[in-house]
Amino acid sequence: MRAIRTRSQERILNLLKTIKQGISAQDIYVELRNSNQSMGLATVYRSLEALKLEGLVQVRTLANGEALYSLAQQDKHHLTCLQCGVSIPINQCPVHNLEDQLESSHKFKIFYHTLEFFGLCSQCQSLQAVGMATE
Repeated sequence: MRAIRTRSQERILNLLKTIKQGISAQDIYVELRNSNQSMGLATVYRSLEALKLEGLVQVRTLANGEALYSLAQQDKHHLTCLQCGVSIPINQCPVHNLEDQLESSHKFKIFYHTLEFFGLCSQCQSLQAVGMATE
């Protein structure tokens, strides 16, 4: 059964369909304002929360604490550099079987999952090595 959505929620869903990467709530607010579909920032957050609880929107929190929202279409997995912030998508998922087991054993409906590894990218490792060599 499809939930009844507000006009604000529909506007946000339509915007997210046009954007291929995650976007912050602040940027959603700005994009909607720029397209003459303005709504308050609090409404953006409330709508995102409702869509998240419906399983239509997923949120990914970056190392700096920023939350990025996107349509919940597929699982997202990344390697994220703690120094420069680059985030490299990884296209394999080692936890799908675990997800199925958890849904069954806990009777828990899983909408999506994220997997994130934090460390240093090769460029930052090189810079770090150079920095250590000059000390």
